[in-house]
Amino acid sequence: MHVNVEYGSEGIVSTSGDVYSFGIMLLEMYTRKKPTDAMFGEKMSLKSWVSQSLDENKIIEVVDAKLLRREDTNFSGKEQCVLSILALAMECLINSPMERISTREVVARLEKIKTTFLRTTKDAKDGNGKQINEY
Repeated sequence: MHVNVEYGSEGIVSTSGDVYSFGIMLLEMYTRKKPTDAMFGEKMSLKSWVSQSLDENKIIEVVDAKLLRREDTNFSGKEQCVLSILALAMECLINSPMERISTREVVARLEKIKTTFLRTTKDAKDGNGKQINEY
């Protein structure tokens, strides 16, 4: 089983390692899977599983059903938010610490995702044209 041991792997703890760990945590939260789950092994990791779903535009298949369902009110807004979060997680998980997103960039991206999501839910209307305000 391939498990990346980025954090402190060379005896050096860094914010780059923290960013990597944050990326793993995001994947765990949104998929309800751990990198050590039985479905992952030599050929597929949590990271590659989510990455493939992003590439194939099939995140609904990997995201926890309690977080995202096609029948949800404002599904497209929620889906876009989850897509953005998972894309951010992938940037946190770039193998090279030098190429990885910084903690400052992570915070800025999270703020942007939040603002975009709140804007889409604020503007969302149901099938009858009635305003939906659900956060």
